[in-house]
Amino acid sequence: MKFKPLYVAVLGAALTLSVTGCGTSSNDPAPVAEAPKNVIFFLGDGMGMTTMTAARIYSVGEDGELTMDTLPETAFVKTFSNDAQVTDSAPSMSAYMTGVKMNNEVISMSPDTVAVDPVADVNGNKLANNCGTNNGTSATTLLELAKAKGLSAGVVTTTRVTHATPAATYSHICHRDLENDIAAAAVPGGAGYNTALGTTGLDVLMGGGLQFFTPFKNGGKRADGRDLVAEMKAKNYAYASNATEFNAIDGTKTDRLLGLFTSSHMSYDLDRDPAKEPSLADMTTKAMDVLAKNSKGYFLMVEGGRIDHALHETTAKKALQDTVAFDNAIKAAIAKAKISDPDLKNTLIVVTADHDHTLVLNGYAKRTGKTASGNPGVLGVVKNYVTGAVEKDLDGAPYSIIGFGNGENRTQGSRSSMISLDETTTSANTYHQEAVVRVAAGSETHGGTDVFLGAIGKGADTFLGTIDNTKVFGLVKSASGL
Repeated sequence: MKFKPLYVAVLGAALTLSVTGCGTSSNDPAPVAEAPKNVIFFLGDGMGMTTMTAARIYSVGEDGELTMDTLPETAFVKTFSNDAQVTDSAPSMSAYMTGVKMNNEVISMSPDTVAVDPVADVNGNKLANNCGTNNGTSATTLLELAKAKGLSAGVVTTTRVTHATPAATYSHICHRDLENDIAAAAVPGGAGYNTALGTTGLDVLMGGGLQFFTPFKNGGKRADGRDLVAEMKAKNYAYASNATEFNAIDGTKTDRLLGLFTSSHMSYDLDRDPAKEPSLADMTTKAMDVLAKNSKGYFLMVEGGRIDHALHETTAKKALQDTVAFDNAIKAAIAKAKISDPDLKNTLIVVTADHDHTLVLNGYAKRTGKTASGNPGVLGVVKNYVTGAVEKDLDGAPYSIIGFGNGENRTQGSRSSMISLDETTTSANTYHQEAVVRVAAGSETHGGTDVFLGAIGKGADTFLGTIDNTKVFGLVKSASGL
C-alpha cells in the first residue's frame, strides 16, 4: 500500500497527514522533499520478466533471490514506441531518458523525427548521415539535465558505448546506426560535440566500441580521420584499453575516465577473460569513485547490454549469465552507495529493462534448482514433476525448458528426429534453444510485454503500478530534483 502526502487545514493551522489514495490539493504547496544526491539508473537490455525468472533459477534456484528481487519498490512498464507495438532499444531507452515517445531507431529526438538509414561513406561503410534537414529536434535527456545543474555524469555499458542504449543518454540523432556521429557527440569541444553536456562533457564513459573512435587508416571506422581517443586524452581523460590499465586507475583520484576495451561489443560474461576485460560490476564501482568526487552528486547509467544480444542469438545460457553479471553490478553499486549513505537517504537506484524478448519457460517442469556442475537446471529438458521422467511431445521427442517464440533453431518437419535430445546438448554454452517460428540466424525479435522496474532509496516509493516508459523520466527527474 502506498501513501501520498495531503495537506489539510485544521483550525487555521496546516497539518500534514498521510492518507491512503489522496493527492495534494491544488491550492496547497507541493510537499518539498530532499532530492537524492546521486542517481544510478540500471538498464538490462532485453531483460524481460521470463528472462529474469530463468536467470534467478539458473543462479540461485527457484526459491532464491537475485538482488533485483529484493528492491522494495516495484512497477510494471509499458514499452511500445511511437510507431510500433514492439519497440527497439533506441526509442525505449530514449523514452526513459527524455520522457518523449519516438519512432523505432530514433535516438533522443522529437516524435516527428523520421529514422533515415545511413548511406555509404567514402570507405563503403554505411555510416554516413542521411537524416536530412528539418528532421525533428533534440529532446533533453536526464543526463544533460544533471550536467546543467553541476552534477557529474557517467555511462557504463557492456555494448559499444555508441550503441542505442548508451547513445540515448548523451546524443541526438535520427538513426541509431550513425555510430561515428554518436561517438563525436561525446568529445568535448570537437566537431559534432553535444554542447548540452556543457564544457566538460561526460565524466565517465566505459564499454566497447573503439572502432568508432579510431580512423579508418588505423583499423577503425571513422571516415573523417579523427582519433577521438587522442582528442579525449587531450581533454584530460584517463584512458584504459584493457583490464590491466583499468585496474591501475585510482577512481578516487581521477576526474575523467574513458574506457574502451574492445573494438565492438565487450565479450559475453560467459566468455569474458578477466585479464582483458573488467566486469560490469567493476566498471560500475570505479565509475562511482570518479563521479563521487563531485560534492553536488552525479547521474550514472549502467547497461547490461549483452543480455539482449544473446537473446537475439537464442543462446539462453549466455543471456542468463549476463543477467547474473548485471545483477552483480546492482549488488555492488548498492553496497558501495551504502558506505557513504547507509540508508540511501540521498541516493536513488532504479533498475529496469527497455523491452522484452520471446523467451518462454515450457511445460510443467519439475523443479531443477540452480545450474551447477552435473545439474543443468533451467537449461535442461522438461521432466515430469511427479515421476521425474523426461516429458515428450507428440512426436515422441524431449524438449527444453527454455524455448523462444521465434528464432533460428526450428526443426523442419517432425521433431521425431530430436528423440535423442538430452541435457548435455541443451545446457551447452552455445546451444540455440528451439523456436516456434523460424527466422534468420541472430534475428529473434523483441517482445512487446511489459517489463519490470525496481527502485530503492530516496524517492523510490513514487514508482508504482503500471506506467508508461515516458513516465519513468518524470519520476526520476522529480525525485532527483533535476
